[in-house]
Amino acid sequence: MGSRKKNISALLAVAFVLLSAAAGTVWNWEKGHDLFAAWAKVHEEHGDENDRAHKEHDEERGGHDEHADEQGHHDEHGDEEIVRLDPSELEEFGIDVKTASSRDLELFVELPGEIVLNADRVAHVVPRIPGIVRQVRKKLGDEVKAGEVMAVTDSRELADAKGGYLAARERLALANSKFKREEGLWKKKISSEQEYLDARQAMVETRIEIRSAEQKLHALGFSERYVRNLPNQPDVELTRYKILAPIDGTVIAKHITLGEALKEDAEIFVVADLSSVWADLRVYQKDLAKIGKGQKAVITVQNYPEGIRGEIFYVGPLVGESTRTGLARVELPNPEGRLRPGSFITAKVAVDIVKDSLIVPKSALLNVHGETSVFVQTDEGFEPRPVQLGKANETDVEITGGLDFGDQYVAKGGFTLKAQLSKGAFGDGHNH
Repeated sequence: MGSRKKNISALLAVAFVLLSAAAGTVWNWEKGHDLFAAWAKVHEEHGDENDRAHKEHDEERGGHDEHADEQGHHDEHGDEEIVRLDPSELEEFGIDVKTASSRDLELFVELPGEIVLNADRVAHVVPRIPGIVRQVRKKLGDEVKAGEVMAVTDSRELADAKGGYLAARERLALANSKFKREEGLWKKKISSEQEYLDARQAMVETRIEIRSAEQKLHALGFSERYVRNLPNQPDVELTRYKILAPIDGTVIAKHITLGEALKEDAEIFVVADLSSVWADLRVYQKDLAKIGKGQKAVITVQNYPEGIRGEIFYVGPLVGESTRTGLARVELPNPEGRLRPGSFITAKVAVDIVKDSLIVPKSALLNVHGETSVFVQTDEGFEPRPVQLGKANETDVEITGGLDFGDQYVAKGGFTLKAQLSKGAFGDGHNH
């Protein structure tokens, strides 16, 4: 009450001064000075009381706010860290709960590459002897069997080779007959030894000649049986040359037309056995030390989204000048022909393995309160548990801490639990 009176007195003093000045009243500076001094003293006393009152009020509010903060902190990290869902909701939300267990983790290097022909199963067909094309029996894309006729030519050179062989056979027969006759005469002392030796030498030389003619025919692709039966064939066959498929496969290239004059080294067909192909992988320099023969690889290509497993059987010793990459090669079975040479691929090559570790799928990891966590099922419900990570591949990760063997954890569907946890923070979740 005293403070209130002092306030009123001070205000009256100020008002008096202002009114006097406005009315032009002669101001007594001495009296005015005393009046202002009295007002200042009242204001100082009143200000101290106000400051104490405000301080007491702030302390009372501060105590109340701290209590509120403690209560809010309790609410934030209390029940809302537990999400409770019944079995029907787990099934509805697609939440997959698994048991934390030990298994191996394969670590991969991902490499680009291309499907190419298996060079060990490709044949370049050449006529072996000059001639004129008489027939073309195969076209692009045709399947052929080894020994099947692909084209026929007429060859003068072939006629010469066959004629030489037949002539050598006749000369050999004549030389054998002469040798036997001279041998008998020499034994009976009718002819000289020199005549006997000359006949023997002629027979030996004829045998060498016929052997050479026979080998020429074999070099042209004729079998032993064919050469043996050659004297019984009609004369028209002397010039006829049949170009045969060397392997089973598919005609992937054709460079021959009817009536064309062929040289002996002309590449007229390319036949490939496509039941096996190669995957040529480009290995970056940073990965060269990790790649070696015998390593397992999973090849992903458009027609095989599930991937094909193979093994590296060759690693090139050189690095390409233009690409600055090395070469690793995998042989792949292709019985249905779905792997087409020229197709781009991606390969994952296993370069390391983590043995007997606690491994979980990456789908189990979630960011909760800024920490990498996994939802673990307890007796009360599902709670997020921070975990420490080790090595990882594309799909799985090693857990080095925060999760124990035998724990029930959410492998899939954890985003639903995180959403429920967020809703719970606003008082609208299954966790209350």
